[in-house]
Amino acid sequence: MLTKNEYDAMLIERHGQKTFDILSKACVGIAGLGGLGSNIAMMLARSGIGHLLLIDFDTVEPSNLNRQHYMISHLGMPKSEAIKALILQANPYIQLDTRCLKITGENAPELFRDCDLVCEAFDKPEAKAELINSLLENCPGLPLISGSGMAGYGSSNTIRTEKAMNNLYLCGDKVSGIETVGSLMAPRVQICAGHEANMALRLLLGIKEV
Repeated sequence: MLTKNEYDAMLIERHGQKTFDILSKACVGIAGLGGLGSNIAMMLARSGIGHLLLIDFDTVEPSNLNRQHYMISHLGMPKSEAIKALILQANPYIQLDTRCLKITGENAPELFRDCDLVCEAFDKPEAKAELINSLLENCPGLPLISGSGMAGYGSSNTIRTEKAMNNLYLCGDKVSGIETVGSLMAPRVQICAGHEANMALRLLLGIKEV
């Protein structure tokens, strides 16, 4: 077991003191812990984010295992608790706030008010739109990163990050959904998750260009 000082020293060696100091003080909210959210959470935890707020109302089921960051041993567990257990194996010193509840347009501003930014990771387009509209209206200074279009096994290079408007960033190809291509595959989902996580790091470090 590494001590906290040893773990921090490893991150400082990899990222540098300035980057470590910024990320270790940051709080990132992740709305949804499925294919996007579970992978985003793990990437940010490994990167040294100090505080993650992880929210999802669902439990782990067999159909999740082909692309989400869960194992057979997690079947039936709330996703918020399953991803917490996984993260703590990689970064035991991170501050985790996990909640098993449904995010709505009404409760989102209160839930994420203390975050430095939010990564949206819902499956359903209507839920995405409700969350985005609520946070843009009620938390105008809060950066929001959203995923749209990562289904199937099309070209990796069509997944990209765009700045849609002030404080809203979109990751994906914007067209490939389960309803249009008929499948969700781990590689493209994780590529899109990587785009969201990387944009989150860039924003926290003061880099707003995509």
